[in-house]
Amino acid sequence: MTRRITCIVKLPTHQDHHRRIQAVGGSGWQHPEETAIANVKRDPDAYEVTEQGKMAKVVVKTHDGREYLKTENDRFLPDNLLSLDDCLRLER
Repeated sequence: MTRRITCIVKLPTHQDHHRRIQAVGGSGWQHPEETAIANVKRDPDAYEVTEQGKMAKVVVKTHDGREYLKTENDRFLPDNLLSLDDCLRLER
């Protein structure tokens, strides 16, 4: 089952694009980054992001030995995940 990511929880102190996401979420759910990475590694279709009517799969990449989440088509819209609303703001 593919889950649509509609929000993220950002680490407030990190400016590094590869270390900013603490968790991802959607309608009624939220997964820590480590869980989401494990889910994508187990099932490449685990998550998607829809932006401006275009769907992008979420993939796992590695930077400086650390795994992180990004969308497969960041060339269309840079930092698709990082541009999503904050899950904490949406829950209030």
